[in-house]
Amino acid sequence: MTVHTALTLRPATAADVGALQRLATLDSQPELTGDVTVAEVAGRLVAALSVTEDRAVADPFERSAAAVALLRARAASTATRPRRRAGRLALSGAG
Repeated sequence: MTVHTALTLRPATAADVGALQRLATLDSQPELTGDVTVAEVAGRLVAALSVTEDRAVADPFERSAAAVALLRARAASTATRPRRRAGRLALSGAG
């Protein structure tokens, strides 16, 4: 039997700042800055990609490799389209 888990990709919002800091800490990486897209499973962030930096952070205790791959694919597919700025969170890197 196969278990399917819904994965949501969406722009980061101000409400995600704490979860993004947690992901960076778990992944032993600096916090992401710029335009960030997140991957969410059951309301919990498992990975995030800074489109600006082309750098990802992910929860090493979750199966997050596929989420990072999907985030990268989404970033590549939207790279040639004009960006919508409304609703996106541009993280400053100030911590």
